[in-house]
Amino acid sequence: MRRPISASLLLLSLAGGAYAQAVPNDEQRSTLNDQQEVAVTIYNENLALVKDQRKLQLKHGASALAFRDVSARMRPETALLRSVTAPGSLSVLEQNFDFDLLTPQKLLEKYVGRNVHVIRTNTATGQETTEAAQVLSANGGVVMKIGDRIETGIPGRIIYGDVPANLRDRPTLVMSLDNAGAQQQDVELSYLTAGLAWRADYVVELNPTDDKLDISGWVTLTNTSGATYRNAKLQLVAGDVNQVKPKFEGQVRAMAMAAAPPAKARNDMAEESLFEYHLYTLGRPTTIAENQTKQVALLSASGVPVRKELLLSGNDYYYQSSYGDLGQKIKVGVFVEFDNRESAHLGMPLPKGIIRVYKKDNAGNAQFIGEDSVDHTPKNEKVRLKLGDAFDVTADKKQTDFKKIAGSGKYNYVFESAYELVLKNAKKEAVVVTVQEPMPGDWQVLSESHPHTKGASNTAVWKISVPAEGSTKLTYRSLVKY
Repeated sequence: MRRPISASLLLLSLAGGAYAQAVPNDEQRSTLNDQQEVAVTIYNENLALVKDQRKLQLKHGASALAFRDVSARMRPETALLRSVTAPGSLSVLEQNFDFDLLTPQKLLEKYVGRNVHVIRTNTATGQETTEAAQVLSANGGVVMKIGDRIETGIPGRIIYGDVPANLRDRPTLVMSLDNAGAQQQDVELSYLTAGLAWRADYVVELNPTDDKLDISGWVTLTNTSGATYRNAKLQLVAGDVNQVKPKFEGQVRAMAMAAAPPAKARNDMAEESLFEYHLYTLGRPTTIAENQTKQVALLSASGVPVRKELLLSGNDYYYQSSYGDLGQKIKVGVFVEFDNRESAHLGMPLPKGIIRVYKKDNAGNAQFIGEDSVDHTPKNEKVRLKLGDAFDVTADKKQTDFKKIAGSGKYNYVFESAYELVLKNAKKEAVVVTVQEPMPGDWQVLSESHPHTKGASNTAVWKISVPAEGSTKLTYRSLVKY
């Protein structure tokens, strides 16, 4: 039977009004208004440790606590609630993580098999009528029984009587507690969560002579955890922390409780060792908003000495067979390298990330000249970046001789081969090109036009000067044994 919509149903349909939720009468709710402080430690691999401290009024004895506004991507098996002001007074008997958030679709799904009211509007008269209906299905659409007929699709506005208890507007951890202490307590909930990640990004500017650089490091934070962390104490762990990957990840509460104490506060990132990793602490609180990417300054240094290298790398396969021509206008790679030392104005462990390099043109405008990724780099180590390939420096290479000296078995071959490498430089200034040849087996250079050094057990290295707008020819003969 159709009838005009009643006043009570009109109240239920108001979008901005409060809704009725079927929650236990004795459930206590804690929101961000209770929060005293929050600390967030973010790891490299989409993992974070959250410590949320709140001031609560807890009933004595058994009660239910709904801890709202936690991460929607919390690992509930890692959650641990403790009393800060009355240690040992709280016992958690049971907990449920309600991450099914209130949306029109979720609400409809929860009402499958239950009754709702449907409001229809007459397009001609504008009059609204309401009908009782039963939700039969909400899978890929909606199926309803209205009176003696079955209808599909949304026939009008749907009125619900209440919101189911396990359907929350914010992610909520519901805990059954036994409180043996005072009613007012400061409690801390700690847990591991996905959805919080960070990476390091660096900006480098080379000086006009390519022998010094200025570097700025930034931490880029991304929050897709479904929660906001207001005025958080932020710490970052650089290093490859092992995580168990099976379906049931087991108990990791010990890890959640083992965060290092905060480093001494500074206006920038303070760094300290943590186990076999490095911990960076921001010296001021910062807000990490939901669905936000933000950047925080990590480091800066000026006048860092840098070395530029033009590198031509060969291959080991052409020392075992006859090949002839090995390439024309071969690209020569461009690398820069600097030391992460205090004497070079750095000396701070560098988290892995991407380094982007710029250089000013004649008009004073900074131009992008290349980027490279770097792994975690400890103090006193080198940072080496490939920025691209040289435009004006190329090479022609050919094998001028090849012969088999000895060998009939699988491991007793001896080959002798000779090579000619012409390095060409179209620049208006002379350059030095590093030629790096990986030689297999037991090898030696029988003759050469320029002296080589042994870069490694399987590598011969030549440093070849090439004049401005000129060329230099490198020739050598090698003997390799297998």
